[in-house]
Amino acid sequence: MQRTEFASDNTSGICPEALASFIEANRDNMASYGNDEWTRRACDAIRDVFETDCDVFFVFNGTAANSLALASLCQSYHSIVCHKLSHVETDECGGPEFFSNGTKLLLADGEHGKLDVEGIARLIAARTDIHYPKPRAVTITQSTEVGTVYSLEEVQAIGHACREMGLSFHMDGARFANAVAHLGVSPADITWRAGVDVLSFGGTKMGMPVGEAVVFFNHQLAQDFAYRCKQAGQLASKMRFMTAPWVGMLAENAWLTRAAHANAMATRLGDALSRLPGVGLMFPVQANAVFVSLPQMAVDGLKDKGWAFYSFIGAGGARFVCSWATTVEQVDELVGDVEGSLAS
Repeated sequence: MQRTEFASDNTSGICPEALASFIEANRDNMASYGNDEWTRRACDAIRDVFETDCDVFFVFNGTAANSLALASLCQSYHSIVCHKLSHVETDECGGPEFFSNGTKLLLADGEHGKLDVEGIARLIAARTDIHYPKPRAVTITQSTEVGTVYSLEEVQAIGHACREMGLSFHMDGARFANAVAHLGVSPADITWRAGVDVLSFGGTKMGMPVGEAVVFFNHQLAQDFAYRCKQAGQLASKMRFMTAPWVGMLAENAWLTRAAHANAMATRLGDALSRLPGVGLMFPVQANAVFVSLPQMAVDGLKDKGWAFYSFIGAGGARFVCSWATTVEQVDELVGDVEGSLAS
């Protein structure tokens, strides 16, 4: 039997807090298409988390959240700066380009999967003639595709640079909860107060059954976004089942408590693996993902024992992801099997 505990945080079940709200939302009939009490409560809860009157929309998955958000920032002749390892470049099947009718992604390098101001500026200044798509936005992934986290200062610097260069600023927050738990800062400080215009706020990887929130801190950019969602097939008829889990997760900071646990399990795993001979951490463990280089005998041994993990995400190597449901016992068992494979 294939073991998927560490393949992705998508493989985990529904978090208890989210499930309780989901079940409660099923007790009575309610208005459809988001005109229900649960959706109102979810929007209000998100506004409370971010301490501001933001515009909130719900979609089924991260591809829709990122693609539609970026499309709202650009015309077809524009371009978007992103890291070459970013999810919007490597794992969205051309979604941002499709929904924006052709907006081009401009790829930048950056240490540990992160954009920096210098890299953004180089791309923006590379060409300014009419034959080249005009830069219009910057998008960063928080936490990144290699498990690292932008510091508050790094986000602030990019936000300031975007304002200076007249660019909109989008944050892909599929694992935003893990980043906030790692940083220990307020969600407001790491987003709109740092210059972020729109956030794709990840719910699925946080422990919900389905659904992401698109949060606009710039009201002007949110104009007609509801129509984008409808046209893209992202308007849920029974919206309450997508939004009720948010109410449970955001109450009493359950989302951060669960994310902190996932991070702690990743730290435990990274520390243990890094002590084994021939195993090396590829990136700092800052959120809930661990990237390591493994000898082939360890890779083969893990697969023989049924462990599932990715080796094509980010910069390669073996990726192990912890979730809200990961246990100490699972971490230690994985480490033991790696150690056993190395010794065989």
